[in-house]
Amino acid sequence: MLNKKQQRLRRSLQTRIRIANQGVARLTVNRTNLHIYATIISGDGTKVIATASTAEAEVRSNLGAAGKGGNTAAATLIGKRIAEKAKAAGVEKVAFDRAGFAYHGRVKALADAAREAGLQF
Repeated sequence: MLNKKQQRLRRSLQTRIRIANQGVARLTVNRTNLHIYATIISGDGTKVIATASTAEAEVRSNLGAAGKGGNTAAATLIGKRIAEKAKAAGVEKVAFDRAGFAYHGRVKALADAAREAGLQF
C-alpha cells in the first residue's frame, strides 16, 4: 500500500517522462504547508534557468507582516515572479510540471498568474 507521498511521486514520474520526451523547458512547482516554490529547468534537464519562492526575503517582505507563503495570494505573486524571470532569461514556452500535486488551489493560482504574465504552456 502506497502512502500519500509515494502516490504523489508516482504521479509526478509519469509527467516527467512525458515532458522529457518533448524536450522543452519545464516549470516545476513544489508546495509545502508554509511555502510554494517554482523552478524553470532547461529542456535537457541539466540546468536551472530561474527560480522563485515565498522563502525569498524580498518576497516575504511583499507578503506583509505575517509573511505567509502558504496561500493563493502568495502563489499568484510567485507565478508572476517566475514568468518575469523566465522572460528575462529568454524562455517563452514551458511545460507545466505540477509534480503530482492536484491542479487546484495554490498550484492553479501559480499557473494562472504565470500565464497572465506571458509564459506559454
